[in-house]
Amino acid sequence: MKTTLRRTAALSAVSFVGVAMLAACGDDNDGGGSGGGSADIVSACSLDSPPTSEASAPPAGDTSAKASGKVGVILPDTTSSTRYELYDKPLLTKALTDAGIDADVQNAQGDKNKFASIAQNMIGQGVDVLIIDSIDAASGAGVEQQAAEAGVDVIDYDRVNLGGNAPYYVSFDNEDVGKLQAQTMIDCLEAQNIDKPKIIMMNGGTDVDNNAVLFQKGAHEVLDPLADSGDIDIVAEQTVKGWDVENAAPAFEQALTSAGGDVQGVVAANDDIANAVNGVLKNRGLDGHVVITGQDASVEGLQNVITGNQSMTIFKDVTLEATAAAQLAIALISGTDPADAGMTLAPFDDPEAPDHDLKALLLPAQVITQANVQDVIDAGALTADDLCSGIEDDCSKLGIQ
Repeated sequence: MKTTLRRTAALSAVSFVGVAMLAACGDDNDGGGSGGGSADIVSACSLDSPPTSEASAPPAGDTSAKASGKVGVILPDTTSSTRYELYDKPLLTKALTDAGIDADVQNAQGDKNKFASIAQNMIGQGVDVLIIDSIDAASGAGVEQQAAEAGVDVIDYDRVNLGGNAPYYVSFDNEDVGKLQAQTMIDCLEAQNIDKPKIIMMNGGTDVDNNAVLFQKGAHEVLDPLADSGDIDIVAEQTVKGWDVENAAPAFEQALTSAGGDVQGVVAANDDIANAVNGVLKNRGLDGHVVITGQDASVEGLQNVITGNQSMTIFKDVTLEATAAAQLAIALISGTDPADAGMTLAPFDDPEAPDHDLKALLLPAQVITQANVQDVIDAGALTADDLCSGIEDDCSKLGIQ
């Protein structure tokens, strides 16, 4: 994955070719000057050749496989992301029931005690496999221990429980997601010839979620070399603890104040944080003039991309993730080796439990800018009506249908 932002005056011919491959991001401007000044920037970004995932292609498993058994699924909450009720629950339910599995899909509503209680009940009711997306690693590991004692296989879903003992993990390549966010922000700034931009990083719940740790790590892998070379300036970094979006605006307000109100790019870990960032910028008259990343391809996030108030989002096609987790559960119930079911799993290091024999199936994510919002619709994740209500003119300009 490239990290190519350079001082505008020193761009090589090769770099100019790379910039020429990008569609214009907003109005023409000269950028100019250290940081370019937020007034010189537009948030709207349309990349014809956005960064692409380094993760493997999704598994070519047998989606027609059948099995007889019971699978319990526990989702974490409805607040850290809208995806769980909107996508994961119906997709997992359908994939499992279509295979003849008795599926019990529940949401812990952010309550660790409720999460543990649901798991205990499911184990007591004789589930063959548990698919869990934990609220935090410690409580998830506790559930995994109970399941192991009862002879129940556990699949960590979306979030891995470091220090646990689940043998399987299905998710997107989350370190790669952080790289995609950071690189797309750099590309959107580079396409506008912004010199030495000032960057604020708004991390997600690194205190509770290893995915957030990986997003942050991936972003730093792209940004740190540029900061070391003086091509960008990371002026502040904040964490939205617990993924609690109510904390996002105050955290960004503090970061922006510490930066003297001067920022050209924000790495926001997800769309909810990006929306909170945009609200603070609006209060300062800077909305639409800072490149902002996001993640989850939520309705609100995509609408912000369409209207030019957010530069990009990450589309993690939950259909791929839910299907992969269901296929793995079906293979385990039927006694089939996952490799024989068309799934390629690789070892996943658990730094908190070096002896943890954990195998992971990591899926590719996709960058979405104004140029390819239609891809989310074409994938069946949302409809044009979902996205374009109230912003029909903006959708029409982008050819969204």
